[in-house]
Amino acid sequence: MSGAAGCQGGGGGGGDRGPRWRRPWKLLALGLLSASSVLAAAPGAGAMSKEEKRRLGNQVLEMFDHAYSNYMEHAYPADELMPLTCRGRVRGQEPSRGDVDDALGKFSLTLIDTLDTLVVLNKTKEFEEAVKKVIKDVNLDNDIVVSVFETNIRVLGGLLGGHSVAIMLKEKGEYMQWYNGELLQMAKELGYKLLPAFNTTSGLPYPRVNLKFGVRHPEARTGTETDTCTACAGTLILEFAALSRFTGTSIFEEYARKALDFIWEKRQRSSNLVGVTINIHTGDWVRKDSGVGAGIDSYYEYLLKAYVLLGDDSFLERFNTHYDAIMRYISQPPLLLDVHIHKPMLNARTWMDSLLAFFPGLQVLKGDIRPAIETHEMLYQVIKKHNFLPEAFTTDFRVHWAQHPLRPEFAESTYFLYKATGDPYYLEVGKTLIENLNKYARVPCGFAAMKDVRTGSHEDRMDSFFLAEMFKYLYLLFADKEDMIFDIEDYIFTTEAHLLPLWLSTTNQTVSKKNTTTEYTELDDSNFDWTCPNTQILFPNDPMFAQSIREPLKNVVDKSCPRGISRAEESLGSGPKPPLRARDFMASNPEHLEILKKMGVSLIHLKDGRVQLVQHAVQAASSLDAEDGLRFMQEMIELSSQQQKEQQLPPRAVQIVSHPFFGRVVLTAGPAQFGMDLSKHKAGTRGFVATIKPYNGCSEITNPEAVKEKIALMQRGQCMFAEKARNIQKAGAIGGIVIDDNEGSSSDTAPLFQMAGDGKNTDDITIPMLFLFNKEGNIILDAIREYEAVEVLLSDKAKDRATIFKGKMIPNYIIDSNLEMENMDQKLSENDSHKQNSEEATSASQDVGAVSEEPEEGESSDVTDSESLSPADASSDSISISNQDSSVPGTDETSAPEPACTQGDHQPQEQKTETESNSKVNWDNKVQPMESILADWNEDIEAFEMMEKDEL
Repeated sequence: MSGAAGCQGGGGGGGDRGPRWRRPWKLLALGLLSASSVLAAAPGAGAMSKEEKRRLGNQVLEMFDHAYSNYMEHAYPADELMPLTCRGRVRGQEPSRGDVDDALGKFSLTLIDTLDTLVVLNKTKEFEEAVKKVIKDVNLDNDIVVSVFETNIRVLGGLLGGHSVAIMLKEKGEYMQWYNGELLQMAKELGYKLLPAFNTTSGLPYPRVNLKFGVRHPEARTGTETDTCTACAGTLILEFAALSRFTGTSIFEEYARKALDFIWEKRQRSSNLVGVTINIHTGDWVRKDSGVGAGIDSYYEYLLKAYVLLGDDSFLERFNTHYDAIMRYISQPPLLLDVHIHKPMLNARTWMDSLLAFFPGLQVLKGDIRPAIETHEMLYQVIKKHNFLPEAFTTDFRVHWAQHPLRPEFAESTYFLYKATGDPYYLEVGKTLIENLNKYARVPCGFAAMKDVRTGSHEDRMDSFFLAEMFKYLYLLFADKEDMIFDIEDYIFTTEAHLLPLWLSTTNQTVSKKNTTTEYTELDDSNFDWTCPNTQILFPNDPMFAQSIREPLKNVVDKSCPRGISRAEESLGSGPKPPLRARDFMASNPEHLEILKKMGVSLIHLKDGRVQLVQHAVQAASSLDAEDGLRFMQEMIELSSQQQKEQQLPPRAVQIVSHPFFGRVVLTAGPAQFGMDLSKHKAGTRGFVATIKPYNGCSEITNPEAVKEKIALMQRGQCMFAEKARNIQKAGAIGGIVIDDNEGSSSDTAPLFQMAGDGKNTDDITIPMLFLFNKEGNIILDAIREYEAVEVLLSDKAKDRATIFKGKMIPNYIIDSNLEMENMDQKLSENDSHKQNSEEATSASQDVGAVSEEPEEGESSDVTDSESLSPADASSDSISISNQDSSVPGTDETSAPEPACTQGDHQPQEQKTETESNSKVNWDNKVQPMESILADWNEDIEAFEMMEKDEL
């Protein structure tokens, strides 16, 4: 999710709102983006020079051009760019990624999402051309099922943002003189297509809608869902209200308000928290954990911003109520940890997801600066360790989910903290983000998401929000007021960073503003003792103010300081501890079984000899025993997860280092449980690749002269992995890559594959062996067909080019291109020689697959749908944990931690195929031969060579 508002005061949209600021209990600091003048950096504060800021701003422009031009050249009119294969992602023509694909609707998503970014970056001519393309080419009447949430924030928001800046440019008199509200008409058409999703008794929308047939139509293929996430239903009011205010059609704002009202009424009254997932028909909470990350995040954001844009007091009262609960239960500085809505003193999980990185920016808008600085600094320390923010990480800062789809939330919070404090430290943070993007994510056809931040491997995706948000926030971070062609503070940012004008607050007020906030709770005044625009109280005129808050946290990640006593433990005081700890449990101990029974935990003996643990809190002897049982189950789940991770190896990297790739293409590879351990050989194994004969590697190699001193390529199947390794090692190979024989398999959609041994002693195998899925393997095979000599590096993680070429002669074509481009310094900025402290996390991603053997001879892994473990004390029994009913008597059930709700943010949960309809434009995939792709890369490759010549 994205963004706090870029507005000028809370009442920037109308005279009738002024008196509210004089009420002492209305305590909101909404003039913060003008507050950067409060803290003029002192000479000793390390202020960045104007020239450096301008250089970095120009570098952001060049990076945007690189991403945008490649989308337009290789992908448009497809929804998104696939930057590794240089083609567009068309839904139905690529393997399904599950819920992530619900954002794609064959409506040129990236172009629409990028419209107002073009104007923010002063690219008005390109904007005018883009608007004409959208009007001419985009069809919104496709027979395709899309996410209501994603379509609202990206497409409806993109059209409204484009319309907002189009009419602004038209008023200025130079550009867009022909424009007659065409984008607004498209937005209205789309708004009507989303309305059928609201046909529920609660007013909460279905999570998906068919653009052509709506919901519950025989041909709609949707409308059977019962659940949606809180953010999915609560992140509509800005776009829908703006559509109503622009058009004078009130129905959109009415529907969005009804959904917000319903969520507010269903909040947990004692804690004032909301859950992650709610039943759209009954209003029952399906997932009862609560936080500020995925599934809830933008619900809180839109409550505060709805007050800013619409001036309705009830939205501010609701936000204040929720914020008090967040700071009381969820905030454990500098961490933000999910809790149970009915038992908010109990943490629901021990990890955090990356989407919570938006929250410091929202706290800046609210005026609560200290916790914003603390959380932001903690996140920055995680980034400095891994180069990017992992999708999820634990409370001791280990990687939990290793992906990073180039999310903009941290850049957003960095921008707002800089605008609030004027501290040049945040400019340096932004500089680090720019360097990491260019160094690790930039590829010849754009910027590629990180498949694994530990290895540096890439994923073939560049989401639309990268262009919509990342470059917008980074450019604004370094831009001065004179660099802008309009006043950014006349607008509020939506969660997708689209611009809505503040004057909408007094336009077409067709919805009566009733205060529907019932049972408003009187809150601790200390939470709201700021009044706008009293920035002197918020930010003392001391350049060291923010630094004094950050200082205690600067080593929090590296040191992994022991955390203080948890709130649950604190609430217990010196009382009795749980009578049985998970680490002490023995399934054969009768006394332990009796204790479990008292806590409502029962054992089920499965047919395969394993034991399943299930808790039914209503069967506990007392509420205290039920709480002990809940803690026991949580401990057992954590122990299970930890023991599973200890048995798994982290992913490895195959990096193509020869011309024309130069290390820019990194493929995620599965490790082997035998052979050289690449984690202990940091330099890795480097060599040219050669295809062996026979290709399956299951008998003596017949072309040993071609394989000697090279890395052998072979196909999976027909024998054990260890047998393949022995055969190529005997032929003189220095390493091996096994390519999956399942057509179309990819690390994008499949869990990590680990190659197991053959059950015998494998100490005789000394070369490294890695596994590539079919899609990644074909990238190497295609390169061989185009360039006979293909050199790769097998390593535990991707290396930068300074490391790759260290001690080797630099190729002449790199030196030559560097000399030729020395005069282009003003157009392309050079990265400083900058080495990040990038220690490998000690834990593997939770979605890592089970250890696998060849199907012909290997045995299947002992895996169930629930988490399992085998403690040493359990008499070799395997225990499967099922927290089906872990609530305390008298309350609803609480579920074990799961991935967040379906916002297109996390792992695919179901596979879907869509029946595609004809469109106004040609949606055929732009598949190009390797020679065409490489020709398109040449200019960009020269640019990369120049940008990193300092490192070389």
